[in-house]
Amino acid sequence: MAYDNNIFEYVRSEGGTENDNGTRVRVTYYDSAGGTNPRTNMSVTFKAKEELTSTNPTDFSITAEGLANKDASQEYDDITTPIKKSVTVEPNYVDYNLQFTYSGKIIVNEEKAMELITKSTMGKNYDHVKMTVEVTKKPSDNATVQLLTTTRTRQEVDLIQDGWGEPDGYQLGGKDVEQILDVRALFNEIGEYTIKVSLLDKDSSNAVIATKDFNFNIEKEQITDNENNNEGNTTTEGENNQGTTGEEENIINEGNENGQTNTEEKLPESLPKTGMTQYAYIITAVAVLGCAYIATKNIKNENKTKMK
Repeated sequence: MAYDNNIFEYVRSEGGTENDNGTRVRVTYYDSAGGTNPRTNMSVTFKAKEELTSTNPTDFSITAEGLANKDASQEYDDITTPIKKSVTVEPNYVDYNLQFTYSGKIIVNEEKAMELITKSTMGKNYDHVKMTVEVTKKPSDNATVQLLTTTRTRQEVDLIQDGWGEPDGYQLGGKDVEQILDVRALFNEIGEYTIKVSLLDKDSSNAVIATKDFNFNIEKEQITDNENNNEGNTTTEGENNQGTTGEEENIINEGNENGQTNTEEKLPESLPKTGMTQYAYIITAVAVLGCAYIATKNIKNENKTKMK
């Protein structure tokens, strides 16, 4: 039995004495009992090599010689023209996995960078594959989605409108497959969306190779920290909570933060109604001195009159 040693490894034989030279296995059996212990069949076992990464059609070629009936009273012609057995050997294929990857939140009406990944550690080989993308759920009839990417010829396409791949498809398969499409996603309404991605085999009437649904939650525009602080610090126009204008409050705060007092304080428009100030003391003292001077002068005048 001849075999392709690029595809197969010989394992064992049953039904005789075997000899494997790397491309052929020869099995010999002789009934030494004179026909009382004949054999009518035999088997040879092979296994496919682990490093195979593609589909491999091949043949086993079988020849035979020295055949006879049970008691060897009649011999048969040798089989010199090989009997061929056609087989197809494939790796242990792993299903294709579809992924959407991105970071952070998706904001309405803002382009979001994503990666659409097709991968398999051992993908079955296809010559003509087409990727299709459709929106199966959206928040309203007016909601729209764009998934934009660029071809090798720098042509921009929308996966939802055009899918991915040339009209006759593209090749896919082999060991450690990883196809990455850079996508720019744009959603025009807030809410939940479901997008279905499928791989189709054009050579088999668009049979589905792999398919997966992806859910996206689109949120409203984010408010920055500065905007949040500004909204939290707004006061009634003209006055703050302490009864001062916003401009006056800033001047006072700046002085306090620098460890300095404000030297441009305004003088009070009126004196306090209770208590004594330095102005009151001075006025009182002047009044007392004036009264004493008048009293002294009157006494002197009276004395002069009496003396006359």
